[in-house]
Amino acid sequence: MSLPIDQVLPKIHEALQKRDEAIVVAEPGAGKTTRVPLSLLNEPWLAQQRILLLEPRRIAARLAAQRMADLLGEPVGETVGYRMRLESRVSANTRVLVVTEGVLTRMLQTDPSLEGVGLVIFDEFHERSVDADLGLALCRYARGLFRDALPLKLLVMSATLDSDALSDYLDSAPVVRSEGRSFPVTVHYRGRSDLRDIVPQVKSCVLQCLVEDQGSILVFLPGQGEILRLQRELQQAVTENSMSDSVSLSPLYGALSLEKQREAIRPVAADRRKVVLATDIAESSLTIEGITTVIDSGWARKPAFDPRLGMTRLSTRRISRASAEQRAGRAGRLAAGNTWRLWSEEQQRELPAFDEPEIVNTDLAPLALQLMLWGVGVDELEWLERPSGAAWQQALALLESLGACSVDGVITEHGKAMTELPVHPRLAHMLIQAREIGVLPMAADIAALLSDRDPEPVLGADLSLRLPLDRLRNRGVASRLQQQAKQFRKMLSKGGEQPASEPAPGRVSQQESIGLCIALAYPERIAQQRSCASTGFQLANGRGAVLAEDDSLQRETLLAVAQLGSRAGQANDRIFLAAPLSPHFFGDILPAPERREVVEWRENGQLLIERQYCVGKLVLNREAVREHDDAVLKAALMDWLAERGVQALPWSDNARCLQQRVLCLYRLDMQTRGESEWPDLSDEWLAAHLDQWLEPYLPVVKNIRQLQALDLETALATLLPWPLPRKLDEAAPRTLEVPSGSRIAIDYSESPPVLAVKLQEMFGQRETPKIAGGQLALTLHLLSPAGRPLQVTQDLESFWNNAYSDVKKDMKGRYPKHPWPDNPLAAVPKRGTKKQGF
Repeated sequence: MSLPIDQVLPKIHEALQKRDEAIVVAEPGAGKTTRVPLSLLNEPWLAQQRILLLEPRRIAARLAAQRMADLLGEPVGETVGYRMRLESRVSANTRVLVVTEGVLTRMLQTDPSLEGVGLVIFDEFHERSVDADLGLALCRYARGLFRDALPLKLLVMSATLDSDALSDYLDSAPVVRSEGRSFPVTVHYRGRSDLRDIVPQVKSCVLQCLVEDQGSILVFLPGQGEILRLQRELQQAVTENSMSDSVSLSPLYGALSLEKQREAIRPVAADRRKVVLATDIAESSLTIEGITTVIDSGWARKPAFDPRLGMTRLSTRRISRASAEQRAGRAGRLAAGNTWRLWSEEQQRELPAFDEPEIVNTDLAPLALQLMLWGVGVDELEWLERPSGAAWQQALALLESLGACSVDGVITEHGKAMTELPVHPRLAHMLIQAREIGVLPMAADIAALLSDRDPEPVLGADLSLRLPLDRLRNRGVASRLQQQAKQFRKMLSKGGEQPASEPAPGRVSQQESIGLCIALAYPERIAQQRSCASTGFQLANGRGAVLAEDDSLQRETLLAVAQLGSRAGQANDRIFLAAPLSPHFFGDILPAPERREVVEWRENGQLLIERQYCVGKLVLNREAVREHDDAVLKAALMDWLAERGVQALPWSDNARCLQQRVLCLYRLDMQTRGESEWPDLSDEWLAAHLDQWLEPYLPVVKNIRQLQALDLETALATLLPWPLPRKLDEAAPRTLEVPSGSRIAIDYSESPPVLAVKLQEMFGQRETPKIAGGQLALTLHLLSPAGRPLQVTQDLESFWNNAYSDVKKDMKGRYPKHPWPDNPLAAVPKRGTKKQGF
C-alpha cells in the first residue's frame, strides 16, 4: 500500500547523501516510522552499519519493530530488533534497532563513538523528552570527537515540531516535508469547555458519534482516573442502549499491561466498533486499527518539577496546537475521518503553539548524573533547550547528598555504580545501599513498585500492604513488577550469584526494611507526626504533609514517605505512599541526627535552652541544658529582636520622643541639604544596626518581662556625639513656652511637628512658632476650652486676620466664661476663664 511518505523518500535520501543531518516533517499516518528506516538500509554512505530508531514510548518501539519485521517477512530480532529497559530482541543480523530514548544514552556511555551505527533517527521528536534532547546533544558532541572518518548521521522526524528552530540548531539542516495525510480529517468544535465537566462532555460526544458516525472512536483524556470513570459510565450507557454486542470499550494508558495495550490497538471484528479511551500515549507512532473518529478533551496530565521542593507534581494542562494537530491526525490514518474538539475555535487560537520541552520543567538529577559519568559539563554541550538553572542546582545538591558526586561535581565510584542501574538515582542509591546491609530483595521490590504507578491506591498510604509483590491482586501488574525486581537483584548480585533472601541477622527485620529503604532514597521526606494520632506530619525538608483521615499510618510517629502530591499553593502535601521508620537506624545505617545547641525565644516570651538532635527540620530528641553562657543568651535575644523588630522593645515616652526629635532634624537636613550631622534613628535603621547601639545595654534575661528594665533612652542617646545633645535641646526642644507662660510639649511624631495649645493662650502672638533655628514652622492645633481642635494652621497671623472671626462667633456663645476678644493680637493671653485672670 502506498503511503504519503513514499513520495518524499528520494528527497530524504538526497538530503542525507549531502548532509550529516536532516529533518522530516510528515503528517500522522504518513508512514515515516516504518518506511524511512527500511528505505535507507542500502544507502552507500551507511556502509552496512546499523540504524538506531528512537521511540519515546515502549509500546511504540515494540509495534514499530514488529511492523517493519512484518514488511520484511521476518521475525523481530533479525533484520529489525528492539531494545528497551529490561527487555530486548536483537541479534548479530540486526540492522535496524528500535530503542527507547534512555537506551541511547546508555549506549553512548558504553561507546561514545557509537561504533557500527551510521544513522540515529529521532522519531516523534515533538514530544521533546529530556532523554531525546540529551541524546541529540550527546550525539552531536560525540560525533565531533570520534567520527571524522565515517560521520554519524542524524535524522529528526515528527508530524508537528518547530522545524525552523530545529534546523538552526542542526546547522541549517534541510527540512523535507511530506504534504497531506493519507485521508482528509474534518475538525468540529463543540464550544468552550471546563475541566470539571470533561467526563460528562466526552460521554455525550461519544454517544453522539456512535449514532451518527461509522468506524471506531479514539478518545483522548487527561489521565487514568478520567479513563476509568468514563469507561464505567459508557459501559452502563451502551448496555442501556442495547449496543453491548456491537461496541467494545478499551482503555489505553501507560500503567496497563502490555497485553491490555495490544488489545486496545488490535482491530475488532467487522460487525463491531471499538471505543479506545486513551491518554496522550496514543498521540504518536501508534496506528489503532479502524479509527475514523477522534474525540479530544484538549487536556493532558504532565509532570512538573518544583526545584524549591525537590518534588515532581502532576498537573493537568491544556494541550498545545501542535498536540491537537497530532491527535486529529489519528482519525485520518486509514480512511477519511472526523475530529471533535471539546473546546471552541477561540480557545484553539489561544493554545500555545508547541508543548514546553520536558528539559525546562523536570527533575534533572538523572541527566546530571549521566553528564558526570561522561565527564562533560552542562555548558560544554550545545542544547536545543538549555536545562533550567534552578533545577540543575537542585539536581547537583541531591546527587551530592546521595554520595554520587563530590562538592565540585566529580562523580564518585558510588555514582558510577548508580549509573549502571536503569532507575532514578534515588532508587539506584537505595538499591546499592540495601545490598550492603542485606535487604536487597525487599529494596528490589520497592524499586520496581516506585518505578511504576501505585497498583493498589485503595489500600491507603502504607507501602507494606503492597509487599511482597505477589500480594498484589492484579496478577498481570504483579508479574511485570516481579520481573523488574528480579532484574534489579540480578544486576546487583556479586559474581552473578543471587543475593541472600534474608537481611543480616538481628540488624534489620523485613518489616523495618521497608521504611529504611524509603528513607535511603528520600531522606528529605522523613516525616514526624505533629501530635499523637494526628494525620498531620512535618517533613525533614520543612514542608507539611497529611494522611487521609482514616489511614492506618496515623498511628505512627515517624514515617519515610515515598510518594507525595499536591496542587501548587497548598500549604500541605498529601502522603500517598509511606512506611513506618524506626528511629534506631539513625547513626547506624542512616546518618546520625545533627546535634544543635538551641537558645531561642518562644512566642510566649520564655527562653528555650536545650540540646536538640535533628534530621533536617525535624527534632527527634531534646535534652535540657542547665549551664549557659551570657553571651549566648544575649545573642538569642538579639535574634529575637531582629525577627520581631524594634517595636518589641520597651519604648518609654521619653525614648520615643528622643528618637522622633532627632529624626525630625535628620529629615529636615536631608530635604534641604542632602546630608545631615544628625543620625538616622528610624525604626528600620535601628533594627538593622542593633549590635551598634543596643547590645551593650541589653541585660541578661530569661523572660521577656525582664526586658522592661532596659534603659532605651540612654542607649539611643549614645548615638549623639558631643555637642549634638546640647544642639538637640536648642533645635528641637521637647517643650515650647507660649504667650500665656505655659510650656507645651511638642509632638514630634507628626511631620511637621505639632504644637497643640488652647487658642486663648496664643493671644498677642502674630507669627507661627518655629524650631530648628527658624527653619521649620510648627503645625498649630488651636484648641477650644474643652481641648478640641478649632483650627489647624501653619500661618497664625492669617488665622487671626481671617478665620478667627468665624471661630469667635461659633464659640463665644458656647464658652461665654472664656475671653473672645475682637482683636486677639492686642489681647492678654489667658490660661483659664475671664475671672481666673491667668
